[in-house]
Order: sequence, then structure tokens, then C-alpha cells
Amino acid sequence: MIRFLIEKEFKQIMRNSFVPKIIVGLPLMAMLVFPWAANQSIKSIKISVVDNDRSTFSERLIHKITSSGYFILTDISPTYDMAMKSIEAGTADIIFEIENDIEKNLIRENVGHVMISANSVNGTKGGLGSAYLSSILADYARELTIEHEQITMGSNHQLSTGFMSSAKPIINYQLLYKFNPHLDYKIFMIPAIMVMLLTIITGFLPALNIVGEKEAGTIEQMNVTPVKRLMFIVAKLIPYWIIGFIVLSICMGLSALIYKLYPVGSLFTIFFFVSLYILVVSGFGLVISNYSNTMQQAMFVMFFFVMIFLLMSGLFTPVASMPNWAQKITIFNPLKYLMQVMRLVYLKGSAFSEMIPQFLALSAFAVGLNSWAVVSYRKSR
Repeated sequence: MIRFLIEKEFKQIMRNSFVPKIIVGLPLMAMLVFPWAANQSIKSIKISVVDNDRSTFSERLIHKITSSGYFILTDISPTYDMAMKSIEAGTADIIFEIENDIEKNLIRENVGHVMISANSVNGTKGGLGSAYLSSILADYARELTIEHEQITMGSNHQLSTGFMSSAKPIINYQLLYKFNPHLDYKIFMIPAIMVMLLTIITGFLPALNIVGEKEAGTIEQMNVTPVKRLMFIVAKLIPYWIIGFIVLSICMGLSALIYKLYPVGSLFTIFFFVSLYILVVSGFGLVISNYSNTMQQAMFVMFFFVMIFLLMSGLFTPVASMPNWAQKITIFNPLKYLMQVMRLVYLKGSAFSEMIPQFLALSAFAVGLNSWAVVSYRKSR
């Protein structure tokens, strides 16, 4: 009997011409657009420079900043007030002011002063822009230190062959970025976008399923059949389980074809966790559908929860950076666990044994939500 129920579900899905288009079209659009739009690697920061020194030193510093690839020099203003007009007009994001006689101060006192004024209406852009500038200044200071010491050592060597100047110790270091060597934000976002798509498609469609039958009146025909509640819910879940695998396959194919991003870990591990997660989110959608009387009600309730789940899943910002009370709430967010799994397996190549907590959490959600879906479906209505 369950075979006929599953066949009925697929016929209902295919009868609605809009649903198959969403199943294929949404992953295509999301994978082609979202990785480029959801990007927090800030570039093309517009900078206005106030050069009070006007020396070869300040020119060299300005050239180093503009050649970094992160900044676009919009103007060199004569005064700070003139530069502020650029900020207010929106033609500059940061003001970089160089003090007068900074080169002399560096030579005589080993201290130079600059001021960075960032437009923090966009806090991310202002903060990252200031951090980029600070890093460039620190690197430039190291260059000057090395050059000065080489000059000092050379002059001292000419004065006395046995005399060595007391050079400041320098620590040379090398940065190595594991699992994402070029800090490409798209690589970080693509696995998370896959989870987002699975949530939307395999969550919203089941949420509209039973309530859609209520509005059409076909649910009454099911209520008079000898079909058990468990069999009825299982027949509802299996089609969306298959649809979830189709969506995941499309996303992974586009990831490999367009972005050359392949999973480092096991494909079996990814599909296993995704199959478990689809049961979670589809069961949740069926619970909402059981309690909803109209499709509008089901859509708004599902949208409410999905928005919270997405924002508190670590999609854009790490969960560890959230306040303690928010981190405790994320314990009840199934998206967080699959988000962690996808990034760990896709980028790091983690094995199943390293993700036992995520497996236990998703298993508990799957059992709890699907049991709730079975119990909350009342055939007597």
C-alpha cells in the first residue's frame, strides 16, 4: 500500500508545474549568484588621504596602500575637514591622515603618528578596512626597521671592522591558512548555501503538503481509508527525501563545475548526514502542516522558524562569537549541526568519528519531530 501512497505524492508534486521548476531552478540560481553576493571579503575600499608631510616617505606609504588591492584612492585632500566632506558625500569610506614631519619623527624618535577615520555606518566595511590599513602600516614599519638597521650596520662596519651595532631583534613569521589557503569567502559559503537550500525546499514543501490537501478536500478521502498514521507520514517523507538528494546533487555538481570545489571528505558521510537532516526538516514541516488550517498560515509559520534557524546557524558568523544566551538557543537549531558537518567534511575532510555529537543531535531531532508529526496527524478530522 505504501507504494501507491508514494506514487500519489509524486503525482501531486508533478501535477503542480511550479514545484519541479523550483526544485531545479532555485539551486541553479542560488549556487550561481549567492556565493558572489554573500561575500564578506571587503575590497575596493575608497580612501581619502590627508598628506601633511608631502615627502618621499609619505608618497611611498600611499603607494603601498593603493597597491595592496584593497583600497581605491579617491583623492588627496589638503585638510581633514575637506576629507570629511568626501565621507559625508559617500565618495570615501576611510580618511587616512599622515602627520607633518613623520619621516623626521621616525628617524629621531622612532615614532610616527597617523590617524585612520573610518565610516562605520557599515561596521563590517569600516572595521575590516581599518584592520587592513593597520596591517599594511605594521608591514611598512618592519620594512623601514630592516632598512634602517642595514644602513646602520653598513656605516658602523666602515668605521670599525670589529664593531657591530646593537640591532633590534626581528621575528620573521610565515602565515599558512589551512583548508582555505587563499581565504576565498566563496569556499566558506558554498557548503552553507547547500544547507540553506535543503532547508527551504525540503522544509517548505512538506509544510504546504497536508494543509494543501485540507484546502483541496482530498484529506477527507484519506481519513476514511485504512491507512495507518505512521504509513501516511512515511509516504509523505520519502518523496521529499528523494527531492533533497536531487537538490544536493545539483548543488555539488555546480560547485565542482563552476567553482572547482570538491569535497575533501567522504561523499558517503555527506549523503548520510543529509539524509538524516532531510528527515528532520521534513518532519518539522509536516508538524507545521498538521497544525495549520491554511497554506498562508503554514507559510508564515515556516518562514518565521526558518529565518531564526538561518540567522543562528553560523551561516555568516561563527556561533562562538554570539552571546552566551544565543549560543544556548542554537543547541535546539538543527541547521547548526548540518552546517558544521558540511564545512568539516567539504573543506577539512573530517571523518564520521569526529562528528558524533552532530550525529546524535540530528538523530534526536529526526526521531522527535517525526514522532510528533505522526501523533499530531488526526485521521478523525
